Amino acid sequence: MTSALAYNKDFAFNAICPYYTMFPLEYPMKIIRKHREDDPVIVDPFCGRGTTLYAARRLGFTSFGFDTSPIAAAIAQAKLASARLQDIVSLGRDLVSSPSSKKPDTKFFKRAFSSKTLKQLCSLREGLLAESRPTHESAILRAAALGCLHGPLVGGDIPSYFSNQMPRTFSSKPAYSLKFWLEREMLPPDVDVMDVIEKKLARISDLDSNPFGRLSNVKCSDARIAASYRNIQDASLVITSPPYYGMRTYVQDQWLRMWFLGGSEDVDYSVDDQICHSGHDAFVTDLAKVWNNLSKHCQDGAHLYVRFGTLASAKSDAKVLMRRSIEECGEWKLLSVRSANTAHAGKRQADYMGQDSTAADEFDFHAVLS
Repeated sequence: MTSALAYNKDFAFNAICPYYTMFPLEYPMKIIRKHREDDPVIVDPFCGRGTTLYAARRLGFTSFGFDTSPIAAAIAQAKLASARLQDIVSLGRDLVSSPSSKKPDTKFFKRAFSSKTLKQLCSLREGLLAESRPTHESAILRAAALGCLHGPLVGGDIPSYFSNQMPRTFSSKPAYSLKFWLEREMLPPDVDVMDVIEKKLARISDLDSNPFGRLSNVKCSDARIAASYRNIQDASLVITSPPYYGMRTYVQDQWLRMWFLGGSEDVDYSVDDQICHSGHDAFVTDLAKVWNNLSKHCQDGAHLYVRFGTLASAKSDAKVLMRRSIEECGEWKLLSVRSANTAHAGKRQADYMGQDSTAADEFDFHAVLS
């Protein structure tokens, strides 16, 4: 039996940062291989951590992606970067050695990270925030730091994460985390930030392979806005997965990574710049805007592949919502709807909420630009 690509060390780059809303690498790889004779230009308007972009890179094709989440955009941008391990580590050690101007003084940060680790982490954060534009080295360094920022306490000479016990894929809230740690008398590991990052990057075999795309091909922007597509012309293949209907907390559940990217030390509960979840009609209209924007930047006969589901708690039908959005756009012809049939079917956006979360069904939609 063939093992999933997620467990294949040759594809470790795609796992540079754990992220809870990603489809398996097999999905875009299969689709791109199907269309490789067309020499496709590929777009993912909800790129998440950049799995579609990484698949395009591995198969030698240019891709574009954008996402409203700064975390997603930062991770995805690294998938189009190419740099030598020693150059990335050298940059990181230079930044870490510089003094930081401010260190968070909250109870959470004091218990989440050791004093030494937090000092280094703040220096790295400030150094990356100070650059005028990302380099290939800094893009990979940033994504690796986001991936190591929090996670479980594990054994070994060098831990895999900087923090006290936390989930890998999302940031537990400060009050809950503190209560958990104090009740169990858990202390953060006293680690060297760059030792942890170097350990992660040393496992990636294709850091300096041909990237097939510029860093600017990935942007933190809104797929509903026409200006997001201004650098894309004659795309022929769209592979994407919009947020489940009812998923409103992407930013809040990534609040600690948001802090590292320049955000607040506190949880930001605003929901700006997200697909509207206030009702089915508004959600459908927002998706239709995305399909309409894509139609203006794709060549005739372009293919649209969408993996989509809904949370069981949202009481909605994924097939109905997606059909309605494509019909409302009017530019794409729906060819097929199939069950996703993955080993992790329906759970990729639900698992992070806990063992008692209910899986939702996922479906694969295929449409063509008419």
